[in-house]
Amino acid sequence: MLGVIDVGGGLRGIYGGAIFDYCLENDIQFDHCIGVSAGCANIATFLAGQHGRTYTFYKTYSKRKAYMSVYNWLFKKNYVDLDYIYSTLSNSDGENPLDYIALKENPASFEIVTTDAITGKPHYFDKTSLRFDEYDVIKASCAIPVVCQPYVINGHPYYDGGLSDPIPLKRALKAGCEKVVVILTRPRNFYRERSKKTDFLAKFSRKYAGGMQAWADRSIIYNQQLDYAKKMEKQGSALIIAPDSIGDLKTLTKDEDMLDKLYAAGRTDAAAIIDYFQ
Repeated sequence: MLGVIDVGGGLRGIYGGAIFDYCLENDIQFDHCIGVSAGCANIATFLAGQHGRTYTFYKTYSKRKAYMSVYNWLFKKNYVDLDYIYSTLSNSDGENPLDYIALKENPASFEIVTTDAITGKPHYFDKTSLRFDEYDVIKASCAIPVVCQPYVINGHPYYDGGLSDPIPLKRALKAGCEKVVVILTRPRNFYRERSKKTDFLAKFSRKYAGGMQAWADRSIIYNQQLDYAKKMEKQGSALIIAPDSIGDLKTLTKDEDMLDKLYAAGRTDAAAIIDYFQ
């Protein structure tokens, strides 16, 4: 069984989007897909067979005030408006609808990673949680603390999946995958450093203490999982695809030139998948 993991990373997710566009062009398919944060949107679009769709979101729609802005943060308490991205734009009557029927009929399994905002533990949704014009689980997986309020599903709040299980390779292997492509959006030798700012915010958080603590601790789990991915790569169970450089591109940086460079790099780097799967 062939698997793929896309770790997301805000607008850096354009790198993963490029890889999936390459896969569509070269008829590369996966049996089991796991998406984290923006990686969920990339995979959903890939499974729906919609070449170039995510590029438009990262490059064009992200510049809109309705997509992300201080205005949103002041009046909606969310700097990034996940409802605008994954409902207004993505629903069947939206500007760029996700082909839900094609996604549903794709035989690949698809897991979406979220973080329970109360406990701080990972929570996984499968493809059946995605319904026609209802992509709330993707919104939940993209809800970064402070930037967004936790997204509520069935009365329970969830944060970005990258807080608790940022590189879920163990889960993919446990599911039965023999080879897994791991898409990172930072260089492969980048290790996270603990942030005093997130430690401070977590310390004074009460309502979502578990989720905020997971945010503060994410450097630990990310670095551990990155080391594990490198170990599995040496054994042939994983292929890490990561950009050599991201310049000054951060999670929500709207640098058009760097986004295009990252997209081009993703298309080039994706060629390694063909050799890996042979």
